[in-house]
Amino acid sequence: MTSPVEAAGLRARVDKALAAFLAEQRARLTGIDPALAEVSDALDDFVLGGGKRLRPAFAYWGHRGAGGADSDHVVAAVAALELVQASALIHDDLMDRSDTRRGEPSVHRRFERRHVDASWRGAPAAFGDSAAVLLGDLALVWSDELLHVSGLSPAELTRARPVFDQMRTEVTVGQYLDVLTQSTADTSLDRAGKVARFKSAKYTVERPLLLGAAIAGAPAGVSAAYSAFGLPLGEAFQLRDDVLGVFGDPAQTGKPAGDDLREGKRTYLIAAAFEALDGRERAELDAGLGDPGPDVERLRSLIRESGALAATERRIDELMTAALSALAAAPIEDDARAVLKALADAATRRTV
Repeated sequence: MTSPVEAAGLRARVDKALAAFLAEQRARLTGIDPALAEVSDALDDFVLGGGKRLRPAFAYWGHRGAGGADSDHVVAAVAALELVQASALIHDDLMDRSDTRRGEPSVHRRFERRHVDASWRGAPAAFGDSAAVLLGDLALVWSDELLHVSGLSPAELTRARPVFDQMRTEVTVGQYLDVLTQSTADTSLDRAGKVARFKSAKYTVERPLLLGAAIAGAPAGVSAAYSAFGLPLGEAFQLRDDVLGVFGDPAQTGKPAGDDLREGKRTYLIAAAFEALDGRERAELDAGLGDPGPDVERLRSLIRESGALAATERRIDELMTAALSALAAAPIEDDARAVLKALADAATRRTV
């Protein structure tokens, strides 16, 4: 079955826009110093080497649903979301000390290895960390630039800017709340839900939809309908991510088994387990979170037997029901509605 991201040839068109933009950036960087070819290589590999392209797809079909016309300018504009995503993932891997991303070394590990292989001075890990901070920042800077040079009209850019800016603020503070929650060990469902909304949910679905709507000059009713659809769907997407972070197959996810347990993530799944477990089992789960070498199978068993996995799956279903109900009632074009429904299913039924 063809992925809904392929509709209107979108994935290939997004990749083409990103490749063209990154080629221009390579020329700029290597013109400054040949050593910056390594930076260009790393970002090329990261941005073009994988990814579901869900965010550009939600933005593009949000635009089409609001009556916007297809154009390569719009495709280039929504492709900028992939650079926001790259920035978030590079920084996320660094903060979580993750060794891999999509089955390949994470950016900080890649540059750590470069330091070792070249026998440079100083600490390899510190060099890798510094490189990842800067490359993540550079991807975020470039997201802004790609939006501006996409070819959108001045009026379209003026409408898009506030949505794009708000989205980037939300994902950044969401990342901070995630770090804060791990440090304070706040394992309440309320905190887990807020982190999920701001770290991932809003910038995965709601804000891309609103970006597409803004470019199209959509009326307030369409934007409100997109929020009613996008926010619960984005939360369902993040809850699926949380489940995969504990129970996912490494061959599918590209991450080690139980990676979220090693990182001490206080997700909705974990919060639901804490709420259901007795004191002894809760203490055992708490002790295992953030342990670099936890008994993954034992912690998985605790979570599953607490009913938290089943509760999280029910919550995903509830959120999906709310999202699809809002989509069915949305005053948008029917062809876009059909693709958005398929995208919703792809976002929440995935295994990676």
